[in-house]
Amino acid sequence: MHILVTAFEPFQQETVNATMEALALLPDNAHGHTLVKRILPVEFGGAVTAAVRLVEELNPDAVVCLGQASGRADITPERVAINVMDARIADNGGRQPQDMPVREDGPAAYFSTLPVKAMVQAMKEAGVPASLSNTAGTFVCNDLMYGLLDHLAQTGRPIPTGFIHIPATPAQAVERPTPSLAPETVAKGLLAAIGTL
Repeated sequence: MHILVTAFEPFQQETVNATMEALALLPDNAHGHTLVKRILPVEFGGAVTAAVRLVEELNPDAVVCLGQASGRADITPERVAINVMDARIADNGGRQPQDMPVREDGPAAYFSTLPVKAMVQAMKEAGVPASLSNTAGTFVCNDLMYGLLDHLAQTGRPIPTGFIHIPATPAQAVERPTPSLAPETVAKGLLAAIGTL
């Protein structure tokens, strides 16, 4: 299998993004699968466009998108993405949509097509804190998850796809105290999760 794994660039005056740190530690091959690793922009619409282009170019067997969730203490696969953009802060392109749909005539929500509960269990068995999340928020992470699942639904492509949030890194938590996980621990958890595919 070829698995597309995406991370996000830094945002909100940060110089790093926890997802980039973890992605850099993932091997190119794991559990007999080839991991294709890419960085996406933190932009409403822009992240979806970039991810759709990668799916069309690479034709992966599965897609795992990563996002940073400062304030969370464990790795959290997302169960659902909702058709709402409601940004507390501006994205890297300066957009800050309020109470807007991701797609005007789209369904209210899309569920992850990854084995999210099995992923949580695998990470816990690997000794990495993990839990299932029922909210991907209303920022770019949710926009990406909803937009990508919407594209796959519209084009009739049953590619297992979903989103996983990870905590901030310990280095990020120095300036702004928040729960954190070492990138090495996150990478270990992600490898366990990928092993369920």
